[in-house]
Amino acid sequence: MKNIFLVAGALLGFVTFSSAQNISDNAIGLRLGDSDGFGAEISYQRAIFDSNRLEVDFGWRDGKNFDGIKLIGLYQWVWNIEGGFNWYAGAGAGFAALKHDRTRYYGPFLTVVEENKDAFFIAAGNVGIEYNFDFPLQLSLDLRPELGFGDDDLDNNDLDFDIGLGVRYKF
Repeated sequence: MKNIFLVAGALLGFVTFSSAQNISDNAIGLRLGDSDGFGAEISYQRAIFDSNRLEVDFGWRDGKNFDGIKLIGLYQWVWNIEGGFNWYAGAGAGFAALKHDRTRYYGPFLTVVEENKDAFFIAAGNVGIEYNFDFPLQLSLDLRPELGFGDDDLDNNDLDFDIGLGVRYKF
């Protein structure tokens, strides 16, 4: 029985270290996109291990009826596809604050626009693909599902699918 655990441990270690690749120590740039408006984020990535990193994104969101800021932190696992192509997945959390304009109609002649403000927490996942050029440039396309925990009146408790295009300088 001891030999089975020894062989299984050696096999697991071999698979783990043979699939590791080097990712950039640091990368900084922009992530553009959103699910229901336009937003831009300053994005910073920091390698932790050979195939793991932290990503922190800070930016603003602008939609039809809202303006806001958002801070997201993600822990990501990175796997090499071939050459400079990698795919990655991760999970994390964040915080957002927004101003939301809500229009209420009280009959054909009375319309009231209410301005509401809210701050809330976000649970986020992340999956994407990236290409690392031979020079210090990284392009990525990712999907980040986000679940907000905020005021029920502002519809922040829903699930958003944030799609983003990232352009980062590696160093």
